[in-house]
Amino acid sequence: MIHKLFFTLSVWASIQVTTTYAQSHTALPIQQYRVTETKINDLIHTKLDVKFDYAKRYLYGQEWVTLKPHFYPTDSLRLDAKGMDIKEVSLLHDQQKTALKYNYDGESMLINLGKTFQSTDQYTIYISYVAKPDELKAKGSAAISDAKGLYFINPDGKDPNKPIQIWTQGETEASSAWFPTIDKPAQKTTSDISITVQDQYTTLSNGALTNQQKHADGTRTDTWKMTQAHAPYLFMMAVGDFKITHDHYKSIPVDYYLEPTYASYAKEIFGKTPAMMAYYSQVLGVEYPWNKYAQVVARDYVSGAMENTTATLHGEPVQKTSRELLDDNEEGTIAHELFHQWFGDLVTAESWSNLTMNESFATFGEVIWHGHDGGQDKEDKSRFEKLQSYLRSTKNGKSQTLARFYYHDKEDMFDNVSYSKGSVILYALKNQMGDAAFYQSLQKYLTDNAHKTGETHQLRLAMEEITGKDWSPYFNQWYYQGGHPILDIQYTYEQGMQKIVIKQVQDSTVQTFSLPLNIDFYTANGKETKAIVINQRSQEFSFPFAQKPNFIDFDPAKILVGEVRDNKTQTDYSYQYKYAPSYSNRNQAVSYALYNKNKETTQLLVAALDDQEEELRAIAIQGLDLSDPIIKKMVESKIIAMAQQDVKTKVRASAIFALGNSGDQKNLPIIEKGLKEQSYAVISASLYAIKRLAPSKLDRSIAALDSEAKTYLATLIKKLKNNS
Repeated sequence: MIHKLFFTLSVWASIQVTTTYAQSHTALPIQQYRVTETKINDLIHTKLDVKFDYAKRYLYGQEWVTLKPHFYPTDSLRLDAKGMDIKEVSLLHDQQKTALKYNYDGESMLINLGKTFQSTDQYTIYISYVAKPDELKAKGSAAISDAKGLYFINPDGKDPNKPIQIWTQGETEASSAWFPTIDKPAQKTTSDISITVQDQYTTLSNGALTNQQKHADGTRTDTWKMTQAHAPYLFMMAVGDFKITHDHYKSIPVDYYLEPTYASYAKEIFGKTPAMMAYYSQVLGVEYPWNKYAQVVARDYVSGAMENTTATLHGEPVQKTSRELLDDNEEGTIAHELFHQWFGDLVTAESWSNLTMNESFATFGEVIWHGHDGGQDKEDKSRFEKLQSYLRSTKNGKSQTLARFYYHDKEDMFDNVSYSKGSVILYALKNQMGDAAFYQSLQKYLTDNAHKTGETHQLRLAMEEITGKDWSPYFNQWYYQGGHPILDIQYTYEQGMQKIVIKQVQDSTVQTFSLPLNIDFYTANGKETKAIVINQRSQEFSFPFAQKPNFIDFDPAKILVGEVRDNKTQTDYSYQYKYAPSYSNRNQAVSYALYNKNKETTQLLVAALDDQEEELRAIAIQGLDLSDPIIKKMVESKIIAMAQQDVKTKVRASAIFALGNSGDQKNLPIIEKGLKEQSYAVISASLYAIKRLAPSKLDRSIAALDSEAKTYLATLIKKLKNNS
């Protein structure tokens, strides 16, 4: 699952990501150790037959659930079943039903099986029930805003601007709000789900659509069959007026379910999916493991997206027109959910304590896709953003452990530690291990545990078998202890020796880290790389150089999962932008120049106008004040050209905004030309610029917009008019 990341619409305001995750450092110590749920019975097969009452918002269900004792003999079965009316519970044998006694408390049923079953026995329970999700008092979280499992959207059709839909959301343990099950991630079951709906609606569920039967009353029953076992929280249904766009990866169907209004944009939204499937299959050494892959977009979704097996459900932000896609897309979300089909669905976290085995990997999957698709700079940018997102949720280096066996509520696991921090920890591990060994280890982990569950120890053991190296120290430090290092670095050069004093200054309650890192020294003779290991709270390293190095790039690959305070000078920032231009170094240099205005930093910002990364170009523009005659002479013609010709809409928008702040009326025709663009970001910037440069023309400019732009930008237009 991914939880929606919110970016500022104004590209000139910030390029940093803010999130809805809870602040990791605010959590209180927990004393209860969260064990993996003991398996008394194992799910084998789940057959459901469901239909809906839209007026009451009920699901009427029949279930045939087949189980077996896990090891020890048992005469009872406990099923999670939240807020239901239970009509019948029977044991099936030779097509005969025997009523069973049970106790039900509104959360779970304890069923007396009437006899003792051995681990070699399978048995089937029949249950007739009514699910009432809207009457369920379900607890959500900061990450997943609701947990009632089954959602009726506009069921009475009274809202003309919203379609009638039904969809489900199982994670963490909400599938048991729409069918009785053992609602734990360590359980896996095959499934048959028969869904009866009005004939005009489309359905989607896990696996293959094996049968469609129309009925005389205008309804239709669709049966979806899943022959490979998967966890109950990954069961899904979606019902609505969806138009299907067909695609494929090799012989595997790849389908996109969208509202009819957006169906023509399906390939623009999701079109990279087959290429993602090919890349992930190749890099992991494990082919896409399911019989299909579908993606559906639902209204009023309670989170960002959910990786249901073979059928990801997206929230409506992914549903965009061609014009909206000019400015932004949800490609990272699409990649994240797809990577879950391996990490989370094929091999599922054994318990919520091991959520890192799902979410850290899916977030890592985003990072490597951006690199594969867009090059190293895009990969580094994605990784940089994940690290900064994590760091902003911490204080003094304190954060929760990654493999976390103490927590208040399972929902607390869905935080910046499980997602962002875990992804960069994996990336750092890849760096230490080497790509070949790392991906062979993932292949082994996935192959050994396919259609089962996994935890961090199994990952470590797979890596040790591939590499022959004991990775316990790495896992002990990064998975089983919390926090991150904060390094304070001081540089001195004396008598032919470059000295570096490094102190770990994170909170005293945070562990002392062992950190194998590289340092690049830039000298007149070129670049020299030295390897060091930091493993004390204070250390001094000395390196002989005939002359003082021109620049020292600490951790040049930027794999450190932590903070660095290396007391750089203005000259250092200028040097690193020009001669050590990793994405992180360029970002840091531009950020420094933005808030430290002088002649040298102005030159750095001028250079950044040609940066290959659009966010840095956009920010550099905003750091250059065109009302200053000297700066105007230097860059005005460049920014005018960028306003009209840059290939990225956020850069054109930033340039137009800057021209509006220039105070120069001659730029007005260029700004007005921006009103005719398709990009909403460019149009928005143009309106802001006109408001600043020629406010008397604002109403006329708004009136000249096409109707689509007026509708999309209605909130902005109202704001601009109210502030006039």
